[in-house]
Amino acid sequence: MAGFLVWVIWFAAAAACLGTGVAVVSFANPFYSALSLIGNLASLAVLYLLLSAEFLAAAQVLVYAGSVMVMFLFVLAYLGGRADAPWAGGPPLLRTAAIVAAVALLVEIVVVLGLAWGDNLSDPAEVTGAFGSPAAIGELLVTDHLLAFEITSIVLLVAAVGGVVLGTTREKEATE
Repeated sequence: MAGFLVWVIWFAAAAACLGTGVAVVSFANPFYSALSLIGNLASLAVLYLLLSAEFLAAAQVLVYAGSVMVMFLFVLAYLGGRADAPWAGGPPLLRTAAIVAAVALLVEIVVVLGLAWGDNLSDPAEVTGAFGSPAAIGELLVTDHLLAFEITSIVLLVAAVGGVVLGTTREKEATE
């Protein structure tokens, strides 16, 4: 019975992850997209919990669904009505390019799943006892993934500075 419950939770979290992911890109209002992204990040945390990666799940909720999403919501609040539909009335080429990119991603996912189901899913993955522990994640972040970790921190810094700049620009326009 416990195995059945794990599968039910996995399917519910996976469906929530896919549903909120689609909602992120389909909502016209960026505030609702940001809220959907919070739901997506929370469902990913549930999937991490099912993989026995408690630290990753907590970091997912605290860092991404908490801190980063609060920053996104502040930027949306700064932008106000200008953020609601930045590409409304834009060229149809943009919409066509988005559809082509979505179809390309779908084809890529189907190919990767087809290759994975061919050979790799027959052998179980080896999971060590330190999987998802703070020490193992910290070691990976400062050795194998140091460049990606630093680039991510720079991108978040630029996003924070951009939010402040956009907010002050709006205040200047309102006073003029």
